[in-house]
Amino acid sequence: MLKKRDDFEDILEERRRSSDLRYALRCYTPTLYRGLVPCKASMLKSIVLQSDHLQYVIKQVSSESGESTEGVSEEASLILDEMAHCLQLSTIRFFAFTLSKAFKRLFRSVCVNEEGIQRLQQAVQEHPVVLLPSHRSYMDFLMMSYLLYTYDLPLPVIAAGMDFMSMKFVGEMLRMSGAFFIRRSFGGDKLYWAVFSEYVKTMLRNGYAPIEFFLEGTRSRTCKSLTPKTGLLNIVMEPFFKGELFDVNLVPVSISYERILEESLYARELLGIPKPKESTSGLLKARRVLSEDYGSMYVYFGHPVSVRSLAEGKINRSQYNLLPRYIPQKPSADTHEFLSDAAFRLVRIQEENMVLKPWVLIATLLLQNPDGLDLSSLAEQTDWLRHLALAFGAFLDWPDHEACSEVVSCSLALHRHLLSVSAGHVQLSVTDVPQVETTPEEAVFHQAVVVLSCASYRNQILHVFLRPALLAMAMQSANSNRKDDVYNGFNFLRKVFSNEFILCPGDSDFEEACYLLMKRGVLQVLEHEIVMSASGHSTLAFLSSVLDPFLQGYQVTPHTQCVAVFSDHKRLILLRFEMSIFCFLCAFVIMASGRLKCYEALSSDLQKNALAAFLRLKAVRKVKV
Repeated sequence: MLKKRDDFEDILEERRRSSDLRYALRCYTPTLYRGLVPCKASMLKSIVLQSDHLQYVIKQVSSESGESTEGVSEEASLILDEMAHCLQLSTIRFFAFTLSKAFKRLFRSVCVNEEGIQRLQQAVQEHPVVLLPSHRSYMDFLMMSYLLYTYDLPLPVIAAGMDFMSMKFVGEMLRMSGAFFIRRSFGGDKLYWAVFSEYVKTMLRNGYAPIEFFLEGTRSRTCKSLTPKTGLLNIVMEPFFKGELFDVNLVPVSISYERILEESLYARELLGIPKPKESTSGLLKARRVLSEDYGSMYVYFGHPVSVRSLAEGKINRSQYNLLPRYIPQKPSADTHEFLSDAAFRLVRIQEENMVLKPWVLIATLLLQNPDGLDLSSLAEQTDWLRHLALAFGAFLDWPDHEACSEVVSCSLALHRHLLSVSAGHVQLSVTDVPQVETTPEEAVFHQAVVVLSCASYRNQILHVFLRPALLAMAMQSANSNRKDDVYNGFNFLRKVFSNEFILCPGDSDFEEACYLLMKRGVLQVLEHEIVMSASGHSTLAFLSSVLDPFLQGYQVTPHTQCVAVFSDHKRLILLRFEMSIFCFLCAFVIMASGRLKCYEALSSDLQKNALAAFLRLKAVRKVKV
């Protein structure tokens, strides 16, 4: 039974019954913020270039570089031309038609929470809106615009990477459908930053369109939430900090897939295969995905989060009155802390509103049982795990009035490319293995692709089990019932894995974990002791196993990341040189030799997070040579 937070509507149901051309050409009259007339792109550029803020920075750059203000102004104009969107309704209608055709081929259903749409319709009329979708696929931003067009809402202006702009025809079409292009990094380029920030703030201050960007910055190849970036979040909050806006509505959006289009591609990227460059020819070659079944997709629009309410008692806005508004100010330490805390909490809201399908439970069990399970045992354990996940607050889409064995069989059929089912026995299989004899290294690689692909689904439910799993692992490692010992072990693990998972600073995670396991009857929490109940062993064993691949990966990483290590019996100095390649090769050799069975240790994402944790905990330190 789906956790009844909101009712969902399948938007493809109507599309399958009526004309896509009529849908694309229908009357589109969205209600805008305070009834404003949409601003033309040329007018928007003019406002940005003439703004006091940009003019101030142009004079600064001119003074520092010795270049004339006219020359710097021309450079700013070129940056804006490269960056700015140019929304055209004709292009939107083209995408509405073509995406309708594509989505009906790809998905069985695309379900949207109706109450969320109603909340958004109200929010866009009251205050400027910032849409913050989760990011697991290229499909995310296309689907967001498609949905807003479907529900007659203002189309968003979307922050996109420059990679898309290089795609012939497609780049310009994306620009005409609302994308504005930003460089992946622009470091100390003061002029670029000024143009970019003023462009975003001008759109926000005037409420011309909702602004959309991904808090995680990039697609998550592991399907875990990534540590959020705060640069753009600071830009959209600054007009409120400076009193230019009464409030801004932040709307977290959770997008979940039953089967991810880039599943195999992500696994190969994590194993060191470079990401294919975005290109029009690559897009045309990808048409073969249209013959595949990707199951259902869910889009959950969360409650709008008021920046005014979020900042109350945490940000002293009077500090912004000390200088004229147009003069750029670096965020204070308090503002940095507030932005980080807000970003983490918004990503947690995204996680909590992710709609999970039965396959994420099945994938979790298959990864913990590499030798496989009988179908009957798999169905029984999936049903047990379903009840555990629901008790922990999972947002699970489980078909009503359907036997668990049937639900499991349907999920196995959709993901059959990852499985081997023989004589009622199910286990993960090697995909795309060449027909000729393979080397041990090739076998390891192919098996790792399957395991990492499957892990991307297990990772979608990790936020549900994370805190109880940390407690289970702390109890196991403490080898003691003393509450203080378990608490210290929990906090240590929390620090170790803070790069790996979304763990908000200052959260009462330990108390939450205790409460969930007590509610389930797994533990008794006394004044000075934590005692496992007689029936709690299987639950704690499962929870410890959930985090075991990460623990193994972190144990392997120090051995794989030392290119040169010097010891003076007090510290280790780690020198980094082509780290990602070297780490992968070392872990790969250990795996191929049979000394390690955890394929997830080959993940570049896990190795990167492990190194960051060791550096943060001062277990190693970087030295420039």
